[in-house]
Amino acid sequence: MATAVRYGYTVARLRAMENRLLDDSVLQRLIDSGDLDSAMKVLGETVYASWFAELKTNAEFDKAIESELLYVYDEVAKFAPDAKLVEICRLPYDFHNVKVLLKSQILQREGEDRRFELLTHLGNIPTDDMIMAVESEDFRLLPYNLHLAFPKALALWEQTHNVLDVECFLDGVLFREMLKMARELDYETPLLWVRGKIDAENLRNMLRLKRMEKDTTAVEPYLHAGGFVSVEKLLAMLSEPIESWTRVLSYADIGQALSLIQDSSDMNALLVEMEKVLDDYITGILKTAKYGAFAPENVLSYLWNKEIEAKNLRIALVSVANGMDKDLARRLMRRG
Repeated sequence: MATAVRYGYTVARLRAMENRLLDDSVLQRLIDSGDLDSAMKVLGETVYASWFAELKTNAEFDKAIESELLYVYDEVAKFAPDAKLVEICRLPYDFHNVKVLLKSQILQREGEDRRFELLTHLGNIPTDDMIMAVESEDFRLLPYNLHLAFPKALALWEQTHNVLDVECFLDGVLFREMLKMARELDYETPLLWVRGKIDAENLRNMLRLKRMEKDTTAVEPYLHAGGFVSVEKLLAMLSEPIESWTRVLSYADIGQALSLIQDSSDMNALLVEMEKVLDDYITGILKTAKYGAFAPENVLSYLWNKEIEAKNLRIALVSVANGMDKDLARRLMRRG
């Protein structure tokens, strides 16, 4: 009852904010646009028009997408009773910024320019604070174990000079922090969501490394513990043909998701389709939240739907800008 009282108002506010989510019809109109300028006119009929003043050209549409996401995160944070539900959604952006700053340090050492413009304001840690900590090498105040992770990541780069190894190490820290945060909440869905995200990332890595014909010894460091499917089970799958993975994972929900992949003969096309299928799988984990009138998980579900909307917008606008096949762009649209 206490949770219902706390979240009754929150869910009502989220329902009111659903008018900020784009209809599928808008995405279809974007894809059907003849060029990027026409697509931006369509987008200008939506809530995204509020952010067009920030754009110098229509090609900078990603700034409008980020501004809308930032507005939504900040707005939901004002009325969500449990701040961790918003914090856990923003955490991947903090680790994105760490990767950007780490690569900037590497570039600087090699005499090249730093890339601060790739930082995002969508994380929990203000970008200025993160830059100050990294530039001064005073990591003590960085949360989420980043005070330990950043120097370790830098040392790993100096040992291996392999960016993928460094990114995988940081992803492992991210998932451990997300699991910790999810377990501190009083309800199950956030933990299910994080475990689903770990499974999705593991399968992405499996597929990419299989394409490169890597053996189990090379693949194991790129797999993260904590998902529904154990690392041991995934490694045992590596020798199997990809079309057999659905059968091997038939006991898990993600196995059913993989069954939707129609053709595994073209590895490049498979990688692209896998991204969509895995995003839809994660969306499915949160679907039940919308039926709970007082469920705290509605916060997580709404924010994830906004993230999926941002992905769909980027797919639609990039496809129009580059003259991609419209049917292919439609097939890549994620379910909201």
